Amino acid sequence: MKREFLPIESADDPRIAAYRNIRERDLVGRQGRFVAEGRVVLNVLFSTSRFDAESVFLRENRVSGLGDLIERIPRNVPVYTASAAVMDEIAGFEIHRGILAIGRKPETSGEALLDTLPDEALVVALSGISNHDNVGSIFRNAASFGAAAVLLTDDCCDPLYRKAIRVSVGATLKVPFARFSDTAALAAALQDRDYPILALSPRGEIDIADVRRSPRHALLLGSEGHGLSDEDMTRLPTARIAMAPDFDSLNVAAASAIALHRLWRRG
Repeated sequence: MKREFLPIESADDPRIAAYRNIRERDLVGRQGRFVAEGRVVLNVLFSTSRFDAESVFLRENRVSGLGDLIERIPRNVPVYTASAAVMDEIAGFEIHRGILAIGRKPETSGEALLDTLPDEALVVALSGISNHDNVGSIFRNAASFGAAAVLLTDDCCDPLYRKAIRVSVGATLKVPFARFSDTAALAAALQDRDYPILALSPRGEIDIADVRRSPRHALLLGSEGHGLSDEDMTRLPTARIAMAPDFDSLNVAAASAIALHRLWRRG
């Protein structure tokens, strides 16, 4: 059965209302929806993603080169097409890739997510990370090194923000995640389920290379600015990544890759 494409000729067409002014609406929320952008991300959305798609919107001159992607799109998901000019007017800026989709994001409680994880699981916990590039990169690292889930405090940015999804190369669509009100609630939920928590900081007590991985283990990361709180550093085991003696700063996403690789290899 041949795929049907639905042409959009006007930016006022109500069928593509969810795609209007993407940049601004990413900042204020989308009522349980998110925007996926780019061929790689949509391939994840329609293969290993945990989320359902509501629709797809393609630049008409890209359709002929997207046969493998289009085959993955379920028949009940409408595929809209438009010229570059119409698509850019709808989005509110120039969409270079010309490949968009709207997905739906059901809310998941942190406790419920933890209760679904296997007896052996590596979990990434994020506290106060508000940079979308960092969150996207951490999710990419979590997927690369077999993390079972990512937990975030409420002051972390949205992993389903369009840029975070793109930077993660679709990993935020694949790796399960959920939120907790703050670091104390997150840590308590992990400890109630027998997860040792390792707080990563340049002020950590032991070298990450010397950490012995438990069957269940959680890696806690704080923001690049203020890092983890003194309270967190006092009540939790801490680790650091050895660096040159005259420099002690490492991007949190890069630090997560090193630490997760160490813990994954010891799994």
